[in-house]
Amino acid sequence: MLNDIEGIVLGHRDGHGFVQRGNGEPDIYLPPQEMRAVLHRDRVLVRVARLDRKGRPEGRVVDILERRKTPIIGRLLQENGIWLVAPEDRRYGQDILVPKNGIANAVAGQVVAVELTEPASMYSQPVGRVTEVLGQIDDPGMEIEIAVRKYEVPHRFSAETLAQAAGLPDKLRAVDLKQRIDLRDVPMVTIDGEDARDFDDAVYCEPYQSGRGRTAVSGWRLIVAIADVSHYVKPGEPLDVDAYERATSVYFPRRVIPMLPEKLSNGLCSLNPEVDRLTMACDMLVDEHGDVTAYQFYPAVICSQARLTYTEVAAALGNTRGPEAAKRAAVLPHLLHLHEVYRALLKSRQRRGAVDFETTETQIVCDENGRIEKIVPRVRTEAHRLIEEAMLAANVCAADFIAQAQHPSLFRVHDGPTPEKRLTLQNYLKSVGVGMTISEDPAPAEYQAIATATKDRIDAAQIHAMLLRSMQQALYTPDNGGHFGLAYEAYTHFTSPIRRYPDLLVHRVIKAILQGKRFQLSSGSLVAGAKPGTPPTKPPRVSAAEQAAWDGAGAHCSANERRADEASRDVEAWLKCRYMRERLGEEFSGTVSAVTTFGVFVTLDALYVDGLVHITELGGEYFRFDEARQELRGERTGVRYAIGARVRIQVSRVDLDGRRIDFRMIRENEADRPPVKGRTPARGETKAVDELAEVQAADRAQRRVTSAAKSARASKGSARGTAGKGAARKAAATGKPAKGGKPAKSRTSGA
Repeated sequence: MLNDIEGIVLGHRDGHGFVQRGNGEPDIYLPPQEMRAVLHRDRVLVRVARLDRKGRPEGRVVDILERRKTPIIGRLLQENGIWLVAPEDRRYGQDILVPKNGIANAVAGQVVAVELTEPASMYSQPVGRVTEVLGQIDDPGMEIEIAVRKYEVPHRFSAETLAQAAGLPDKLRAVDLKQRIDLRDVPMVTIDGEDARDFDDAVYCEPYQSGRGRTAVSGWRLIVAIADVSHYVKPGEPLDVDAYERATSVYFPRRVIPMLPEKLSNGLCSLNPEVDRLTMACDMLVDEHGDVTAYQFYPAVICSQARLTYTEVAAALGNTRGPEAAKRAAVLPHLLHLHEVYRALLKSRQRRGAVDFETTETQIVCDENGRIEKIVPRVRTEAHRLIEEAMLAANVCAADFIAQAQHPSLFRVHDGPTPEKRLTLQNYLKSVGVGMTISEDPAPAEYQAIATATKDRIDAAQIHAMLLRSMQQALYTPDNGGHFGLAYEAYTHFTSPIRRYPDLLVHRVIKAILQGKRFQLSSGSLVAGAKPGTPPTKPPRVSAAEQAAWDGAGAHCSANERRADEASRDVEAWLKCRYMRERLGEEFSGTVSAVTTFGVFVTLDALYVDGLVHITELGGEYFRFDEARQELRGERTGVRYAIGARVRIQVSRVDLDGRRIDFRMIRENEADRPPVKGRTPARGETKAVDELAEVQAADRAQRRVTSAAKSARASKGSARGTAGKGAARKAAATGKPAKGGKPAKSRTSGA
């Protein structure tokens, strides 16, 4: 316990924090007093002082190794003549003092970026100066500007990158077509969403047959052509440096932070219709059982015949004599072949036992000002599944090609559940009456069997959510561990090099193998390897530096993928809070989607918005959390709140800064209560109005009791009036106190 441990501070909005070790060991808890001298994301040296009552290590800061230098985003405020910045990210835990000459041209209330000039200490707050003024909190798109800085998403290309992109040709040159297979006469098409702007994959399918008689084999030839980004983005060049730093494109409602400049992402590398484009093609033969019997990779040039959307392809496949089919008559036969090969690939997926949950994904529709207009569920059609299966097949072929060549690369690895998550899932399935469970060493088919068996239950969505939650997060790594969810022994990402850096690396590796060379990530160069088409007799030696480079690339791409997801979720949460702030006091029906020790989360039916019903809002009794059943149970009444329960709530509070929506449970005796007349309560007023009404009612009741007591005393006093006067005269004559005087005084003082 006395060993010093190095790690990154992760602050918590409640004032305490943790030190993340980075080696898989449990985080070290830092109490609030230890967080006074450090900030979120600082690198520190800590020493474990003791174990808390839950057995978790608790530490104290020994040394601060590195202060986080990136600017902090927050609101500039003035309190009692003192300027300060309240960080947008509550994990920082402390406001930042700003001297009057450090506010630049900002005004109170604006969102600013502040740079620290004096770090925090045990006895003083951090001090900083304003370096950038972003604008007012209500400005359109401000939530995105905050998120990209809050999560340190690179959103500006370097001058060198922009200059290199500007110097690229506007169209293909003759030199670009050398040593490429010409597929421009193949009627390939792209199929994407209506709002897609970059098209990195095109597909084509035709039936094939080989052999005669009993030995005849029938199936399909499926070509998946992917934009050849590696032709333009070379290792070590400015374009590559910026692309690696970003590692992925980040998608927000109405805006995208691309991995590559627009000239590449929407131009040269985008497979736009009726334009010649360079691609890497995966040419596959798929038999009637959905198995890929042969494949080959080669550089190609294509000319997409049409830019199709999922909606119109689904409509054309659903009605081959309808208007959409007539509109796309030239490519309709090939779409039908694509649908046939999809159905075969689906059979293979089912035989493998790959997990396929039916989850509801939502899409935020914004108005011109960037505010939510409505939230709608995404409809997943046959067209979506068709493209998904084609891309999966190409990715599997890429992984197999690299594994056969024994070339180092990045794989997409998805491990099965941890023992803790497996046990939690087993207990949950038992508690909700599912007559199936998973084994000690579960296979994907077990998950899929449970999903299929429970798909018609009322709580199917919640059961599937628990199945999904029990799995680990997929990541990029050079160590091929297979993909648990998809039931593949080897899997990688090959199909989206415009928006994912790992796909770009896979393209470089495949090209190197095709040329009989090896791609060295550490130097970005090609070295001599096996002859093309000759499988290696033994694994090539990978130096420690090369292995470290691949490990680092995998960790970097995985971390940036999570960062992009967090930034996207943060913006969506902000938009939803803004959306619900206009609905304070309104009542909605919903479903309990998660249960915790401090309350239940409810997803609203009509709006697809999540909010918290705190445990104090569930009733005036003690609720106990049952982890196995994932429910809260009242000890006095036995009332239960479990995942899947139907409830009715009222929107009681919206915290825009904390991205939090609070609900209040509406009980049966309140359901018929007439709404309060008058104006709609403003932000945060609904709960206050209810509490004020309760206080006023209690006050009126107390006044009635006091008034009744005074009336009773007054009537008794008038009845004793004559006797009291006689007693007083007698006391005056004898010099003794009147009988009962002291007790009467005692009663008065105790009332």
